[in-house]
Amino acid sequence: MTPTLTISRLTKRFQSVEALKSVSLALEPGRRAALLGHNGAGKSTMMKIVLGLIPFDSGEVSVCGSAPGSPAARTQVAYLPENVAFHPALTGEEQLRHYLALRGENPKQATELLARVGLGHAARRRIGTYSKGMRQRVGLAQTLIGRPRLLVLDEPTSGLDPVSRRDFYDLLDGLAAEGTAILLSSHVLTEVEARTDSILILSGGELVAEGTLADLRTRAALPVAFSVRPAPGHAPALAATFPEGVEGEDGLLRLHGSQSEKLPLLARIAALGSAIADLDVIPPSLEDIYSHFSRRDGQ
Repeated sequence: MTPTLTISRLTKRFQSVEALKSVSLALEPGRRAALLGHNGAGKSTMMKIVLGLIPFDSGEVSVCGSAPGSPAARTQVAYLPENVAFHPALTGEEQLRHYLALRGENPKQATELLARVGLGHAARRRIGTYSKGMRQRVGLAQTLIGRPRLLVLDEPTSGLDPVSRRDFYDLLDGLAAEGTAILLSSHVLTEVEARTDSILILSGGELVAEGTLADLRTRAALPVAFSVRPAPGHAPALAATFPEGVEGEDGLLRLHGSQSEKLPLLARIAALGSAIADLDVIPPSLEDIYSHFSRRDGQ
């Protein structure tokens, strides 16, 4: 399968600052990739290069088989910023009809696009009365004009409530299922942990980690946590069996072990039989993994 986005040995300098250092990656159709990094890591620079907004110094970038910013690439790429801005006096339908006309598309598609993002009921309300979540949906509807093959989303759920965030990611899931490649940046790691296919971690302009969450967990080799609840009357015996554990005020005993220690620890816990009321195995979170790779680079 030909990647929708290919970046090879990409380098970008701003005077004496090397914002991107030989970054390489590929994003295939229907894949959702989360771009993570601290402020100044190079995320915005990379997105601007992909969109063709700024030049790069060396390397190669292919957007849907064309150079970034070229007419061919621009017809296949859509961008949604963190904060969208629309005319407050226009209705959602009027705003989309305007953008459709600019694109040379049938303005009558506005109703269908708004319905697709869950705004059919508010199509004729003025945008000035919309919540931020509704305005973001208008922005997403705008990105769907022309059926782009690549979506670039910069902090798309910033400021949204939990229900709006869930609905927004449901929409992205549907687009990915249709073959749209999605590159998004976010600081809400719990979201991207559950709703993306691959993770890209930039640190100091370098791509320090890339892969699925499972891949990165394996590479990071961080400890696994165990939360053990003893059956009534068995807390002292459990604590004696695992003196390395930490007893919490909630009555749980917490243990940590390396990946190689996970199965032996589980066997020791299982050997206690009815003395155990409940057990949770907690793998390293994306936040743990992100911190690990960022610290490795001295950030």
